[in-house]
Amino acid sequence: QVQLEESGGGSVQPGGSLRLSCSDSGRTRSSLAMGWFRQAPGKERELIAAISWSGGNIYYAESVKGRFIILRDSPENTVFLQMNSLKPEDTAVYYCAASESPWSLSPNDFRSWGQGTQVTVSS
Repeated sequence: QVQLEESGGGSVQPGGSLRLSCSDSGRTRSSLAMGWFRQAPGKERELIAAISWSGGNIYYAESVKGRFIILRDSPENTVFLQMNSLKPEDTAVYYCAASESPWSLSPNDFRSWGQGTQVTVSS
């Protein structure tokens, strides 16, 4: 059973960086696509980055492309989100999620979720 836990959130000034981590304490096989979602107040949850089980397929939403990097350490069942050049509009709760398949961008395929970690970008 997939058990995800995020860490690394916090407060940062615009232009700063944060690195989020997501570990699977259930120690399931790493043959699943992983994604990072975020939900800002009053907005729907959106997929911002995803990586296939092999790491060969990667997706970024336009809003974060060129600033965020998704990485995975499959032997350690850990996925990272390196966030650079942060903007106030990046303020949200960030969630990692595991897909039911090796590669998917459909939010409905992400069935296992972490509890979320708050990221606040403010001067």
